[in-house]
Amino acid sequence: MMPRFVPRLVSFEGMGRRSASVTERNIACLRSMYWVVMVSGFVEPVLYLFSIGVGVGALIGDLPLPGGRLVGYAEFVAPAMLASAAMTGALSETTFNFFGKMKFMRLYEGILATPVRPIEIALGELAWAMVRGVLYSAAFLGIMVAMDLTSAARALAMFPATVLIGFAFGALGMTVSTVIRSWQDFDLIVAGQFALLLFSGTFVPPTAYPAVVRWLIEVTPLYRSVDLVRALSLGPVGWTQALDVLYLLAVLVIGLTVAGRRMEKMLCK
Repeated sequence: MMPRFVPRLVSFEGMGRRSASVTERNIACLRSMYWVVMVSGFVEPVLYLFSIGVGVGALIGDLPLPGGRLVGYAEFVAPAMLASAAMTGALSETTFNFFGKMKFMRLYEGILATPVRPIEIALGELAWAMVRGVLYSAAFLGIMVAMDLTSAARALAMFPATVLIGFAFGALGMTVSTVIRSWQDFDLIVAGQFALLLFSGTFVPPTAYPAVVRWLIEVTPLYRSVDLVRALSLGPVGWTQALDVLYLLAVLVIGLTVAGRRMEKMLCK
């Protein structure tokens, strides 16, 4: 008798193919002006790097790392801006665009008339969001290497970390998009994203804040992302980075699960 788990293994390929069809649909619908939107989203963290990391950094000087080693302020800020770029790329696709397709274009209702299921739509949209996140991360890493803010070898190590960050925030963004009610709610998303950018150890070490505020900072997803990328960029890498990876994986799994179930509830009435 054939084991019961064999059909699941066989159907997984079909699930992957159906998810990929959602990604292929987004690629086929690209328009020339969309690339302008993508570039504009990448420019923001680059401006922060030059204005604060380089400009303000000239006034601040060097900062001590936990091990006591001094690094330039631009070297300290650059990994945080890289994590922010990965976050921005993923959230841009899985919040505003995802919400529009689901609530106003009614695109997913048409897709569900095919064999594609809600969780497969979520996987396909997440893969599409990662196209944007990967482009942002790769371009920003190129800027960091060109400015001698990190080495090429460390950049190669940071790239998979930014992919994980993008997946985690993409899943989180889709979950949020299934909860919000209208376009006005995006003001709250923008405010939350800006708060994360300012208070996730991006420009100031969390040790500069009172203990209670520091604990709040250290449980945010962007701080865990910044901590992971900064360790890979400046060193040393330790068990804390393993915690960062597990945290981001948990956000990814929980976000995808909740988003898939919420979509099924909303679209399969």
